[in-house]
Amino acid sequence: AWVGDMVMAHTLVQLLARRHNEVHIAAPHASAPVAERMTEVAGVHWLNMQHGQVALTERWHTGRRLRSLGFSIAYVLPNSWKSALTPLFAGIPHRVGWQGESRYGLLTDRRTGVDSYPLMVERYMALAHPDGELPQVPYPTPQLSVDPHNLEAQLERFHLSKGPAVGICPGAEFGPTKQWPVAHYAELASQCQKSGRQVWLFGTAGDKAKCDEIALKVPEAFNLAGQTTLYDAIDLLSTCESIVCNDSGLMHVGCALGVKTVAVFGSTSPQFTPPLGQLSEVVEMALQCRPCFQRQCPLGHTRCLTEIVPDRVFERIVG
Repeated sequence: AWVGDMVMAHTLVQLLARRHNEVHIAAPHASAPVAERMTEVAGVHWLNMQHGQVALTERWHTGRRLRSLGFSIAYVLPNSWKSALTPLFAGIPHRVGWQGESRYGLLTDRRTGVDSYPLMVERYMALAHPDGELPQVPYPTPQLSVDPHNLEAQLERFHLSKGPAVGICPGAEFGPTKQWPVAHYAELASQCQKSGRQVWLFGTAGDKAKCDEIALKVPEAFNLAGQTTLYDAIDLLSTCESIVCNDSGLMHVGCALGVKTVAVFGSTSPQFTPPLGQLSEVVEMALQCRPCFQRQCPLGHTRCLTEIVPDRVFERIVG
């Protein structure tokens, strides 16, 4: 359901593509565009449902549509019971996934022992092998393709040039404990602009207020928040010199595009969902209270984010 999870799932897709004639992905609208940028994927089946919805009727009808395609095996990555319904309705004989919310009868290969795999990508890749065996390191890393025609169209649409640009992504769906303060982002944007770099602001409609606040303090910034599709964001981010973001979906997108990505971590941990690109860097605070993985700071201060000063992040951009 989440953009970042879909990007990380490309590690599993690459393993499956070596073993199966075709790999297809079923995903909701929020993450399906990412699947369409995976070169190994033969087909993407869009699920007309929102995150968290049971949508039993929609899952039933989707399953019936998939039944005619004759899939032999399904890998169910989310841990919820409802996510395992569509493969069941599709009549797919082998259905693999972690035990999750029990899911007795929904999965034919219900795995346990997920805690033996500390990384999210390891939990995905372990499903590819009946014994949960992982591939040799270095692991495959996510890679997304770019549509050059759409890229040119978006550059023209927003009057952007291909000069050095820093993509700033201040949003994170998880909540405030993943979001570096907007004032810090604004100061960083100012530093980037003064150093001769363009500043491009990315985000969903829900991130527009944050990006508007940054743009007020840095009028030269190009504010794209709420005006791009996920396809557009992928293509435009691919041309950036570097990307600064929270632990978010766009962090994983930036890494999968091979762009230098500087990720600010607050309540979450890079020991679980690290940025996977070779050019990625993590900025974090060493505090006893983190990682707490909470959406709101239990102590009410969010020091894990506020004490990361903009200069520290700017050094990673120019370093």
